[in-house]
Amino acid sequence: MNSNSLGHIFTITVFGESHGTGIGVVIDGVPAGLPIDVAEIQEFVNLRRPGTDDIVTQRQEEDKVEILSGVFNGRTTGAPLTLFARNMDVDSRHYELYRRVPRPGHADYPAKIKYKGYNDWRGSGRFSGRITLAYVMAGAIAKKLLSDALGIEVMAYTKQIGSVKIDSIDIDKIRKNRYRNYVRCPDPKVAMKMREEIVTAKLNGDSVGGVIECIVDNVPVGIGEPIFNSVESELSKAMFSIPAVKGIEFGLGFGFANSWGSEVNDEYAIRNGKIVARTNNSGGILGGLTTGMPIVFRVVLKPTASIAKVQKSVDMEEMKETELVVKGRHDPCIVPRAVPVVEGLTAVVLTDLALQGGVIKKVL
Repeated sequence: MNSNSLGHIFTITVFGESHGTGIGVVIDGVPAGLPIDVAEIQEFVNLRRPGTDDIVTQRQEEDKVEILSGVFNGRTTGAPLTLFARNMDVDSRHYELYRRVPRPGHADYPAKIKYKGYNDWRGSGRFSGRITLAYVMAGAIAKKLLSDALGIEVMAYTKQIGSVKIDSIDIDKIRKNRYRNYVRCPDPKVAMKMREEIVTAKLNGDSVGGVIECIVDNVPVGIGEPIFNSVESELSKAMFSIPAVKGIEFGLGFGFANSWGSEVNDEYAIRNGKIVARTNNSGGILGGLTTGMPIVFRVVLKPTASIAKVQKSVDMEEMKETELVVKGRHDPCIVPRAVPVVEGLTAVVLTDLALQGGVIKKVL
């Protein structure tokens, strides 16, 4: 499998660059017969767009989704499904400098060395967060398939931005409220404080990171392909394909380090004739397999690398140290826009694992 593709049966191959013609994804292994409504895809894709809030990038792409193949008479055909969105609001004038003077926190330097300068450097090219548009387009298909075939629901939300975080919240509130504000936090009071944190970063010419939590509800028992295609393994690989993601934990996560086994083992019970866990410290996964409890994991995203402060760098042509102020259109916090990206890639991974396990049929 090449490095631009993800999956084993339900595979996605992403293409395009930040300032190129557009961004697209080829999805292979989509079961035949899935109803497709481009308006539903567009609705999910729009959740990733920056909107009109004054704390977001000024780059305003329409992200209009085009279906190029794989759909006939409103249903998937079983052939590769290709989705594409054109880049319409491109401004590359600031990026010529970064070919010579790499931006701290960006991939400019290692990419130049690896590709010997042949890579598309405009807007960071393939290393831009814009590539996640393809993840969300594919995720819209995967979310619908999981919902229609198995009743699985994938929900992500902003758990923390800077020093502001939400400790716990009812899953129904997450379901209903997570997209009702720009920061994607289901608690409106905490959301206001998170926004203030982003405003502070922007006013200081800086940026701020955060944490996204993802919960997958109504998951059947036994999805996963141990050892190397375990649920954690596949989700982790997908999450680290999101620019800025630097860490992941499942369930109690690093909290296991200072716990006793007697405190954190998820003991079993019978409820309404079904075997259930009394707690969910494992995050719905044991031995790389789903337990039937909700899958729960968190990813941490570093602050946006492009900031308006003077930073130290080097001139690679003259081989001397220099200083740099990054110019262009950038988000002071990328966390809110990454929420649907996490949802989308999670759905892609679980769809692939469900097809591998025969839980979803290849013809609906």
